[in-house]
Amino acid sequence: MSRPGFVLEVDDRTPPLVVHEGLGFRLERFPLGTRVVYPPESLPVVPDVDEAIREALLHPVDADPLPTLLHSGMRLTIAFDDLSLPLPPMRAPDIRGRIIEHVLGLAADAGVDDVALVAANALHRRMTPAELRHIVGERVFRSFHPQGLLTNFDAEDPDGLAHLGTTEHGEDVEISRRAAESDLVVYVNVNLVAMDGGHKSVGIGLASYRSLRHHHNAHTMVQSRSFMDHTRSAMHHSAWRMGRVIKEHVRVFQIETTLDNDVFPRPYDFFQKREWEWSVRDQASMLAAKRGLAVAPQRLRHRVFHDLRSGYGLTGISAGEVEAVHAQTLERVHRQQLVEVQGQSDVLVLGVPYLGPYNVNSSMNPVLATCMGLGYYFNSYLHQPVVRRGGAVILYHPLDEGFHQLHHPSYVDFYEEVLAESTDPAVIGQKYERQFAEDEWYRHLYRTSHAYHGVHPFYMWYWAAHAMDHVGDVIWVGADRRAATRLGFRAASTLADALEMASGTVGRSPTITYLRNPPQLLADVR
Repeated sequence: MSRPGFVLEVDDRTPPLVVHEGLGFRLERFPLGTRVVYPPESLPVVPDVDEAIREALLHPVDADPLPTLLHSGMRLTIAFDDLSLPLPPMRAPDIRGRIIEHVLGLAADAGVDDVALVAANALHRRMTPAELRHIVGERVFRSFHPQGLLTNFDAEDPDGLAHLGTTEHGEDVEISRRAAESDLVVYVNVNLVAMDGGHKSVGIGLASYRSLRHHHNAHTMVQSRSFMDHTRSAMHHSAWRMGRVIKEHVRVFQIETTLDNDVFPRPYDFFQKREWEWSVRDQASMLAAKRGLAVAPQRLRHRVFHDLRSGYGLTGISAGEVEAVHAQTLERVHRQQLVEVQGQSDVLVLGVPYLGPYNVNSSMNPVLATCMGLGYYFNSYLHQPVVRRGGAVILYHPLDEGFHQLHHPSYVDFYEEVLAESTDPAVIGQKYERQFAEDEWYRHLYRTSHAYHGVHPFYMWYWAAHAMDHVGDVIWVGADRRAATRLGFRAASTLADALEMASGTVGRSPTITYLRNPPQLLADVR
């Protein structure tokens, strides 16, 4: 039986605690009375994955069994989440590939011969053949990729998009034409956090900028409180409205999976344990990793971490009608990640690790680090933020200005030109977003290379809009001062320095909460 999440109050017996900071970590001593929130341990996993997949496909929720929906002469599209999930990537075989093989087997039995597989990457970069192979598996890759039937979605292909109408709020719904004209779309999802899945799958993963601009904007992001609670998120309200328009035109059979918290393989599994529970082996592994990373060149440290593959276990799978399936998914995500936290704090401390959804096999630039810390981690709550309004957030990350020229070309111009003029999400969105979104060179790189869409850095900045609106101070420990200044924040050398700098905002005896993740946790703040 797994233990629930754990909340610790630091006293004079508490050992130094692990804090992630990019391509490394440090052991930090927190002030007495600091509240430390640990993620729950892993839930029991499904004992027979293939049997669980078969059961979900044959006994779906609020939908007919998948075999009854398949017939000769139909057009079938199988869409799946791209490499932005899970984090770190899953050790082979990926659960998406296992599910896709089952779906293809049923399709073959039914005589379906018009089948296409599409990675639902929206405005994310195109995946390489090797990255596609890892997700779908060798057999599916060899059967579909050489024939052009396993592709990345192209959100800028004018002939590949279909406009399905508008919502009652006037929001355009434009998605993949292949999906829109299919008799059935089977969507295969990995729900790493509560924000994923539901109507975000088809409605965002297979959508164009014309649709995405309605909810990926500064105003909507500020009103999304939090991204992890779709009932309180303006972004999700928009996506759900769009999803119901899609439902009127497209038959979607949704398949959603949830994973345990088995994030770090050996020898880094000590990251998943509470520091006072480390065995002698754990302590030795920690010391070896800390010393090795301290002397290793950045390229080697990058490879060490980005080559990690996690041995996630499947905690559940649901299939059928989109909203009914997602309700079951959220229940499992909450059981795995939810930690009860009593009240807000003056200061929230977060470690920002080396990996986020948008730098897989790539680099974590300052814009992405901001998105990860002030977007994803800040919003890892239900009901109310961990930090009070007007409080301070202290983050650990070097804010390295090493931009990946292949993956993030528009980020360079966004960072050097746009943020130099303003860091206000609303201002830069109004003044610059359309220019980047419609830039022909960025569009060309997105369609033909492996670059994120030209507008993508704006969206990453908008993710942090709610946090920037909510708090009074943001300080980065160990960060490049030039980079922090460019982002509109401040940098400190140590936690003590950061707390001293924040004292004008929160006083000299603030309450402090440290969210100790990854693995993922979701703070239920009452």
